[in-house]
Amino acid sequence: MIVQMLVPMKALPMYSALPALSEFLVEKGWTRCYSSINEVGWPLYFVHVAAYLMVCEIGVYWTHRKLHEVKPLYKYIHVVHHIHNKENTAFPFAGLAFNPVDGIVQALPQLLAIFLVPTQFATHIALLLLEGLWTANIHDCVNGKSWPILGAGYHIEHHKTYRHNYGHYTVFMDWICGTLRNSEDDVKKGK
Repeated sequence: MIVQMLVPMKALPMYSALPALSEFLVEKGWTRCYSSINEVGWPLYFVHVAAYLMVCEIGVYWTHRKLHEVKPLYKYIHVVHHIHNKENTAFPFAGLAFNPVDGIVQALPQLLAIFLVPTQFATHIALLLLEGLWTANIHDCVNGKSWPILGAGYHIEHHKTYRHNYGHYTVFMDWICGTLRNSEDDVKKGK
């Protein structure tokens, strides 16, 4: 547990670079961010949030998957996060226990999203905060039977197999790409 706490404490200054960079880019007017929901109206705002989340879902899935499949990326960057692999050895701090480069690379889809999707800036910042809370939640070893949400049960399965459940907030990308695995399915099949 101490290692799971020390790794993110060292990396947090670098993790704060993403919100700082995104705010700088927004201030310069180089993104598609807008300041007030009144600029677009509530219906379009919700469409924007859905599109933003979809960009993040797809981006995080593929980034995370490639961090596993490209051996040098795993060996030199992502392995720091996977030292907590056995069931019930992770606790919420493991969600931030990344090599700083890994943490930033996996957060890049949020930065990319503000260039692709019109996004209300306060919502973008709130979703970055949610990201930190979410990563703690999926490492708490509490399986909330959360389909289609990629909760701790699915993510701990990822830490056991390395080849499944790369998703972000949902299991949809894993389902579409054939990497979804639920340990309860194995129990039902007698494995």
